[in-house]
Amino acid sequence: QVQLVESGGGLVQTGGSLRLSCVASGISFNFYNMGWYRQAPGKQRELVALITSGGITHYAEFVKGRFTISRDNAKNTVYLQMNTLKPEDTAVYYCNSKHTIRGYDYWGQGTQVTVSS
Repeated sequence: QVQLVESGGGLVQTGGSLRLSCVASGISFNFYNMGWYRQAPGKQRELVALITSGGITHYAEFVKGRFTISRDNAKNTVYLQMNTLKPEDTAVYYCNSKHTIRGYDYWGQGTQVTVSS
């Protein structure tokens, strides 16, 4: 059974930092690209950051220079370090895994991030 379990969300003031973690089980983690998405109330889910199985990263323009995605293959974990948070970063953040070849696609349950002004 595949599980992606996010943690690390919470309430933080503008300018603060949070570190999200996503632990994957039931997949061969090394063969998956991992991503963080977010969905704010009334908005569509959007990509925040992606890290490939080979460690190549991609960021949405609105988080470049503030967020850093990383992965620890030994721990089956992907991280999202979020700095200089803004109220517009408030959303539910979801972890995603996608197999590099077969396209198997899995989602976590989400973790709430709230940035107060």
